[in-house]
Amino acid sequence: MKHVYADHAATTRPAPEAVQAMLPYVADGFGNPSSVHTRGEAARDAVESARIEVARLMAAQPEEIVFTASGSEANNLALKGIAASTDGTRRRIVVSAIEHPSVLATARHLEARGHALTVVPVQANGRLDPDELGETLGDDVALVSVMALNNETGVTQPLEDIGARVKACGALFHVDAVQAPGKLALHVDGWNADLVSIAAHKFGGVPGAAALFVRRRTRLVPLVHGGRQERGRRAGTENLPAIVAMGVAAVQARTALATGEPERIADLGERLLAALLMRIADTRLNGDLNQRAGGIVNVCFAGVDGEALLHELDRAGVIVSTGSACSSGETGPSHVLTAMGLTAEDAHASVRFSLGRESTAEDVEYIAEVTPPIVERLRALSGPALGKSA
Repeated sequence: MKHVYADHAATTRPAPEAVQAMLPYVADGFGNPSSVHTRGEAARDAVESARIEVARLMAAQPEEIVFTASGSEANNLALKGIAASTDGTRRRIVVSAIEHPSVLATARHLEARGHALTVVPVQANGRLDPDELGETLGDDVALVSVMALNNETGVTQPLEDIGARVKACGALFHVDAVQAPGKLALHVDGWNADLVSIAAHKFGGVPGAAALFVRRRTRLVPLVHGGRQERGRRAGTENLPAIVAMGVAAVQARTALATGEPERIADLGERLLAALLMRIADTRLNGDLNQRAGGIVNVCFAGVDGEALLHELDRAGVIVSTGSACSSGETGPSHVLTAMGLTAEDAHASVRFSLGRESTAEDVEYIAEVTPPIVERLRALSGPALGKSA
């Protein structure tokens, strides 16, 4: 039986080069970057070298990069750090309805503590309407947070237009770009972004390292106090091995963009989508067909329980997801899909296939071969057939 990993949006396999780079710092190269002896200085140099590469990936300056332990922490630091630093005239947070749980839950947390919150709906294709967002903005807004591309559907947002509107009202702009590295270029200036989050394990690094871009002169109250690490913006000893791996992964993500790797993966995604739509009746794509990262294919198989399909595909050697990994275990339908207008039933019938640098044409054909009979069997078990596989 062939084994196909199609859950790259949840996490990617660490790049071999990143693993090799971090291994010395797990063993004999260990050291505390805050120590002043030679071992500590070597550790500090390794952290700063990685910071330079992450800054290059984000088209930023090294001093604007704050290392964190996860993308969720970076998002929390962005929202809570700005909310804690604002004066009494700007107390409102604006987010879209399809943000990652680490943004939405944090925004709700701030609302419960006195900050006003506006959640902007999206269109049926999963995209924000910049005009509709603009109508919600005013001089009471402290921060607007919009993700670069959605982790469940791959749909991208018109960040340049959104960023310009945010700047016009005098607010700060945060972009959750955790899914973006290696898929699209990060343009912190073009987006007019003041804060941007990324996470290493989404682009070939290892869990335990992430980063928040914080534009110069942006006031940010830290979440963690007790040390001067990260220019006083995040106390605690840095995860040296994971940060070293992140630096190498950042180089590879830039190389991937330059060599057309996103286009190759997108082509595979389009071939997979076409095959599924052709071979399985009553099937449709969730999200905009064109304005998305093509390697993420979120499909609704009407009349099928998505969790059951996930487990059957797993038995067939295909690893997929029904949504955000951070929402795993929740019993309700995807908040992203219901925000796009899907019924709870159709949201529950949806599965996300996400491809990556290891994905091949043979992988796509295998998925397209094993999925139709599984869907047909599950439909037969659940009730009257909606359609027959081609």
